[in-house]
This record gives sequence, structure tokens and C-alpha cells, in this order.
Amino acid sequence: MPATAMNHFTILTDDVPGTVRFYGEFLGLREGARPPLEFPGAWLYSGPSPILHIVGGRSKSDLKAGVIDHMAFSAVGLSDTLAKLAAHGIKHTCRRQAGSGPWQVFFFDPNGARVELDFAADEVHSQASH
Repeated sequence: MPATAMNHFTILTDDVPGTVRFYGEFLGLREGARPPLEFPGAWLYSGPSPILHIVGGRSKSDLKAGVIDHMAFSAVGLSDTLAKLAAHGIKHTCRRQAGSGPWQVFFFDPNGARVELDFAADEVHSQASH
């Protein structure tokens, strides 16, 4: 039985509301329905699908990097995204993917999770890397 699609990522946090705000502001994800689980958290949606689960109730010391390097999302609005990251003082890197040419923007969320946003190769890039 092979996998057919990616379902969701899960982020651990000591600040559920702050993490929800971050992903809403920088990725446009919105909080939506979540089962009545026995721990704090939120499910963030892109369209009809909950693609990012946030699990709260953790201490800062529980927020350790694992073997997964980053999570990547398809995105639009490269120049606006770069301007917003810069305006909020969020360090980021923007580069072209070798070979095929899509733009890749990398940065960290407030919990230390590495996020990648992928933009079409024909999007206008008006800012240097930070």
C-alpha cells in the first residue's frame, strides 16, 4: 500500500496562539475544526484540508530539532513575501532551485521549525537574500 499524498505536518510549541498567528500571517493558513483532543493545540487549514497540526503544552526544552530538515509549501507572491519577512526582521534565504529554476525561500518559525516556500520560476524577484 503506497502513500498517495502528504497529509499534514505537526509542530510542537510552547505558544499555540503565537504559532497560529505566525502561520496565518506568513503562510495564509487559517485555524479550523479540530477534534476534542486531550491536549492544547490547533489545526491550520489551506483550503479544505488541515495541513499543519500544532501541539501545545510543551516546554521550550521539549522543542528539539528532529531528523526532518524542513517542511515545504507551494506559494505565490514572492516579492510581497520577501518584503513581509524583511519588514518583520525574519532572517531568510531566497535562491533558485538548481536545474528547474523555482524560487525557494527558507526561514524559521518561532519554534525553530524550518519552513520552505516554493514559488514559480517566472515570479518576479525584487529583493536580495537576507
